[in-house]
Amino acid sequence: MLGRDFTALLIARGEEFTPLARADLDITNAGAVTAAVASVKPDVVVNCAAWTAVDAAEEHEAEALAINGKGAANLAAACAEAGALLVHPSTDYVFGGDARTPYAEEAPTAPAGAYGRTKLAGEQAVRAALPGASYIVRTAWLYGAHGKNFVKTMLRLASNGIAPGVVADQHGQPTWTADVAEQIHALITVSAPPGIYHATSSGQTTWYGLAEEIFRLHQDPGQNQDLSSQSEERQRLAPRPITTADYPTPAKRPAYSVLAHDAWHAAGIQPIGDWKDALHRAFPEILNQGDA
Repeated sequence: MLGRDFTALLIARGEEFTPLARADLDITNAGAVTAAVASVKPDVVVNCAAWTAVDAAEEHEAEALAINGKGAANLAAACAEAGALLVHPSTDYVFGGDARTPYAEEAPTAPAGAYGRTKLAGEQAVRAALPGASYIVRTAWLYGAHGKNFVKTMLRLASNGIAPGVVADQHGQPTWTADVAEQIHALITVSAPPGIYHATSSGQTTWYGLAEEIFRLHQDPGQNQDLSSQSEERQRLAPRPITTADYPTPAKRPAYSVLAHDAWHAAGIQPIGDWKDALHRAFPEILNQGDA
């Protein structure tokens, strides 16, 4: 999702860049990474590669660590040698998920599962190798026009007339990958101070709240009325709230994943706007993709 949206942004901005897909570069191969960075001689490297299968990481932590931890370390070492800046996306899963107020950028980390541990290892490797030439860009609850994600899953269910049970006791910030791409580009172009930035939408909701809005937009694209004002048939297709206990998963999900955005303000960059507005902006592109 993020790699393709960032590539599209760079094309639209007329930037000179070298996109490398997984088939082009295995970031777990230190020699290949060093050779690739030395060959391209980039000013900036943006790492959109990651193991993102949260549940699978519980049984395959070593494989996830090879990508999220060692892969990030390989990129950081190559960038340090080449004098390049590294942008490294990370995740809300580095936190414990038990806070009651938004996590600040420098809040103590305490990952509750394998995925979070591997992503934190990547953060630490990048900061150790490039303390003055790196951006850690944490994001969460990502969706976009490409790849699998929650929004597209809900759209598929809505299209098939299925009203799913959706978890209503986990709080976070649904975030469009195109917005994350814009934030990354802004960091680079304004030469923002190195450090940690939280690239999530503003505001907060639950997975159930997000699903409600997706179903509403699917039923009445471009309209703003509430589900309560729609027909009885459309109300029947509304998702229903359930608890985390009703939907057990191998990996523990954070109950609270809301991230603070103070670093953006300090850098003179506006953070991403409200999550609901972002979803409305993203919706036509997601529908046009036609593979929900």
